[in-house]
Amino acid sequence: MRPVLTPKQMRVIDLEAATAGVMLDELVGRAGAAVARTAKRMMGGIYGRTVIVVAGKGNNGADGRVAARILADQGARVNVLPAHNLPLRLPHGDLVIDAAYGTGFRGQWNPPDRRQMPVLAVDIPSGVDGLTGLATPGAWAAERTVTFVALKPGLLFGAGRELSGEVEVVDLGITLGLGTTGVNVVEHRDVASWIPRRSAVAHKWKSALSIVAGSPSMMGAAHLCSGAAMRMGAGIVHLASPGIISDRSTPVEVVRRPMPGLGWSKEILVDAERFQATVLGPGLGRDDGMATEARRVIAGLNHPLVIDGDGLFAVAWGGDGARDIIRTRSSSTVLTPHDGEYATLLGHPPTPHRIESARALSADMNCVCLLKGPTTVVAEPSGKALVIANADQRLATAGTGDVLAGMIGALLAQGMAPFEAAASAAWLHAQAARGFAWTQGLIASDLIDLLPATIDSLMTNHSRSRETRSL
Repeated sequence: MRPVLTPKQMRVIDLEAATAGVMLDELVGRAGAAVARTAKRMMGGIYGRTVIVVAGKGNNGADGRVAARILADQGARVNVLPAHNLPLRLPHGDLVIDAAYGTGFRGQWNPPDRRQMPVLAVDIPSGVDGLTGLATPGAWAAERTVTFVALKPGLLFGAGRELSGEVEVVDLGITLGLGTTGVNVVEHRDVASWIPRRSAVAHKWKSALSIVAGSPSMMGAAHLCSGAAMRMGAGIVHLASPGIISDRSTPVEVVRRPMPGLGWSKEILVDAERFQATVLGPGLGRDDGMATEARRVIAGLNHPLVIDGDGLFAVAWGGDGARDIIRTRSSSTVLTPHDGEYATLLGHPPTPHRIESARALSADMNCVCLLKGPTTVVAEPSGKALVIANADQRLATAGTGDVLAGMIGALLAQGMAPFEAAASAAWLHAQAARGFAWTQGLIASDLIDLLPATIDSLMTNHSRSRETRSL
């Protein structure tokens, strides 16, 4: 995992480093040298190159000026311009080093025309809020950003994610103490170490999953959820869709449970102990009777539960009493809202500080919250949060959330802790989309087909890296 630090946390760490005897000039020197090295790589060398450095008054500008001095000493032509007094158009050059404003930026940044020159941002692109990723209009899009010590939220969320380009984290020799941050970005090695391995003596009922999903007009959600659960390693999946007696389009490996349209919660709860986990909600519908039955299931289950889609509306429509059902459950609960569902649950949308928003819902409802978005956040009541930053725009299509719910449910059924299960499923979900051969045309069912290869590649590469480290 890679730690994420807010601007405020970084200021505290800088002060602690100074207290420990690390001088500010020393840190600036290390940062500037790192920027210079990256600039050299971006330009393919120094000889005959011209660099425009836009430098502010703070530490960010100091980093840029050190980089400028190093590049000039190595033979580059360097033009250092003060950020507070820029021309309407930058002079010609091969690269712009944006060291105008850092993570503590507030206000407006109206940068001049950069003549299409590539930009290397120092710590964070100027004009991007280091906490939220919100950006002032016209902020330069960097080809690459060199950030220091740890990632910042503004590099991962909002416009900052796109404006930062490729992000390189540079270690300045500052040791992060235990408990410095409860927020980390999930990486492939984390997921590989969390994913359960099927035992040689396993049988299907050791990882059995019950799915309550679908309705007469929305069976696609149920099929996507159950198909993904099977591919994610559930030993057996039972699918119950209220009001559906038979459905020939159900995946052939999934056990179809005929379910009446009324009073169906009793049917679900009567043999719930046979299953290790349940997924509730995809495509269930939102009428009052459906919501009431869904709440009865939530209250009656004593094993891990994923509540997705219409299940979230059942919780929200029940008022505070329904939310108390979640808070007092004896087993773990994973909620998977997008922004609209979040607003329905708490009465207001997530704030631009999405990590804190996910934490707020998790604490309020005593659950694991998976807040969906271009960058997904998973939070647990302790305040710990995991950030999944490997997704791209191909996932913005109907049904992908149903696939994700089934994946989380399958991991819970295999005994995985809910916090890691939600984060692992989100990471694999995004990684599977990256395995799609084209930039356009991904549909939700493609993810199910891509899952086996995605998981196999993850586990194979992890095993090879472990073998290499042991040599």
